[in-house]
Amino acid sequence: MATTTPSRGRRRAPSRMTRAAGKAAALQKPRVILALLLLLALTSVMLLDGYLRAEVGGDERVRSNASSSKVPDKILDGGPILSFRGGEAQSQSVPEKTIALTFDDGPNPTWTPQILKILEENDVPGTFFVVGSMVSRYPSIVKDLVNQGNEIGIHTFTHVDLSYQSDDRIAREMDQTQLALAGAAGITTTLFRAPYSSEADAIDNYSWPVYKKLGEEGYTSVFVDTDSDDWKRPGVSKIIKWATPSKNKGASVLFHDAGGERSQTVKALGTYIKKMKAKGYTFTTISGAIRQTESANQQANGQTGQAAQNGQQPGSEQSEQAGGQVPGGQQGQQGQQQGQNGQLGQSGQAGGVNSLQAAHRTATGTTLYEGKALVAAVAVAEWTVPGLAAGLAVVGVSVMGRFGMMLILARRHYRQRNKRRFSWGPTVTQPVSVIVPAYNEKECIANTLESLAKSTHPIEIIVVDDGSTDDTSQIARDAARSFGMTNVRVIRQENAGKPAALNNGVRSASYDIVVMMDGDTVFEPDAVHQLVQPFADPEVGAVAGNAKVGNRNTIIGAWQHIEYVMGFNLDRRMYDLLRCMPTIPGAIGAFRRDAVLEVGGMSEDTLAEDTDITIAMHRGGWRVVYQEHARAWTEAPASLKQLWSQRYRWSYGTMQALWKHRKSLTDKGPSGRFGRVGMPLVVIFQIVTPVFAPLIDVFTAYSMIFIDFKAALLAWLAVLGLQLVCAAYAFRLDREKYRYLLMMPLQQLAYRQMMYLVLIHSCITALTGGRLRWQKLKRTGEVGTPAGVS
Repeated sequence: MATTTPSRGRRRAPSRMTRAAGKAAALQKPRVILALLLLLALTSVMLLDGYLRAEVGGDERVRSNASSSKVPDKILDGGPILSFRGGEAQSQSVPEKTIALTFDDGPNPTWTPQILKILEENDVPGTFFVVGSMVSRYPSIVKDLVNQGNEIGIHTFTHVDLSYQSDDRIAREMDQTQLALAGAAGITTTLFRAPYSSEADAIDNYSWPVYKKLGEEGYTSVFVDTDSDDWKRPGVSKIIKWATPSKNKGASVLFHDAGGERSQTVKALGTYIKKMKAKGYTFTTISGAIRQTESANQQANGQTGQAAQNGQQPGSEQSEQAGGQVPGGQQGQQGQQQGQNGQLGQSGQAGGVNSLQAAHRTATGTTLYEGKALVAAVAVAEWTVPGLAAGLAVVGVSVMGRFGMMLILARRHYRQRNKRRFSWGPTVTQPVSVIVPAYNEKECIANTLESLAKSTHPIEIIVVDDGSTDDTSQIARDAARSFGMTNVRVIRQENAGKPAALNNGVRSASYDIVVMMDGDTVFEPDAVHQLVQPFADPEVGAVAGNAKVGNRNTIIGAWQHIEYVMGFNLDRRMYDLLRCMPTIPGAIGAFRRDAVLEVGGMSEDTLAEDTDITIAMHRGGWRVVYQEHARAWTEAPASLKQLWSQRYRWSYGTMQALWKHRKSLTDKGPSGRFGRVGMPLVVIFQIVTPVFAPLIDVFTAYSMIFIDFKAALLAWLAVLGLQLVCAAYAFRLDREKYRYLLMMPLQQLAYRQMMYLVLIHSCITALTGGRLRWQKLKRTGEVGTPAGVS
């Protein structure tokens, strides 16, 4: 056993490291906050989209057969237009031989434009009772609707039966629809039609308080005289027949421009308008019908309609008569000129179609800007959620494809390497150098050396103490003496990091093959012998061993055990056959010494020196293989904080290494093979897919809560079942005990989410140009000799 003075490497003063660590910690907090804000934004977008589609907060209850004992008879027997001027309920009818065409449930991108075209061709206005969620999704249609001279009323935001809703929910339904109209067309409206309403005599004791409340706020509620029942799709002729008023009566006629397939409505509408005009009917809006009724009443009372001839502006008493009081106490701001002959409300006659929009108010101030913000937010949701859904479909297919490919290639790898006739070549018997980088490993170093003392292969051991502040060096010397080991050298160097320690060991090695391990790892007796056998093939430049979790008796340890067996070693079998192994684990790996020196040694350019050197070996033309029978037991992080630190470094370091070797994408030979096969696989399955995988869980939770709990649960269980199959097969190949798989469902719910967040955190760090330093994890030394592992 000898102690040598190390050659000088890159030195880092403790004070500089302390300052750098403090600076790095200060930079990480904003990135964590950014990651959480992104998650919050995504959740908000999903909830908004769900609300628009009635998945969130949806209520499909519809009241029927309720008593109307509390509703005044004059309202039940009155006309279809209900207002509360001065707090008193008043109903009005549509004048004789006059039709107010009304359309519910829109706008719809397919049917509403077709209906608008028919109305324009026939010079007829309509009153559209729109659903706020649809308005916010299709604002351009609403703008066209208003510009064409049609009138708009509110049909709630999510098409719910308001008789079941609280006062707060009713207020939201109305206010949100007003905001949507403000954002889409720059207006608000005083007209309202309740979903699932029909004629006035259907008002019951539950809906009556709703109409009273809205009436007191300035809304005019509109019902139906004549229902086309077009939603039943009975055929064009029946739609026309059912929409025709009897005995020349005036009517508020109901059609639908959304809510289902409306081709029959479109076909019937043009014919219906021509038929009714031929009978002498005129068409108007609801406001036009109100004005005609008021004008007729004034004339009956001996008034001349002077106000209409003087072009009185909306916002005055006449405007209130036309559309009721302004909701929320707003003053009328419509400046349209009224007709001059007192015969307002007739399409194509004096005053024009725009004069029929007296229910509209120009949106200004906060209402206008909030409305535009709502429409913009909905536009983002409309693009984002379907895009995410499509992306998740791709991710899901990719994940399933990866599982399938892993199972097929892992089985092929196992059969190939475990054939009786399989051989790498002549048995490798020459001694090798085992390099053990150590930094404050007083708890573990003795166990590590004890395991190496039992090696069945001739070795020299080089312990490189990287500036430890504990007794690592002395404990290593004492352990070597107590185990009777004369093949141990302890080299001390000033703290320079793990790559520098490994390079120091490589330079000091006496043999052509070097085995690298961590200071907290223990080898099985035949691990070194198994690990170096592939070097019988002169093309092999590096070999990855089979790293096992030793402290697997805790929940965190069991989760990592599953991950190591399934996520790492099953992957390595696949990558081995594809000749694009991305990483040789730091816990157990072997290299040709000359090959390491040829590619420049272990680099400090990245935090994943093991991935960096592995890719460098590929680019140097060397083959990298996996030796499943070379087993080492390592101590996995025992706390979530340590686990986060370790995986954060791994993820970020892997990204650094891939970026560093990005030119391999255009290289030829083995380097190009890794660049065009290995690198895409790593990027897709270790970065891109895991980054988006949390969205699958978010969508699953969303579906369970708001859509279909049973279907979403079955889908989640199906994916879990497939993962269990893969994990069980991986455990079989590694001859592991299946009992640990009982922890897998909990791992999917908790551990996996943490790994996703770690990767997202790493991506944000990479995108923002952050830098991390190599971090030391706290060890307990509980992983003893391999014989003690169960």
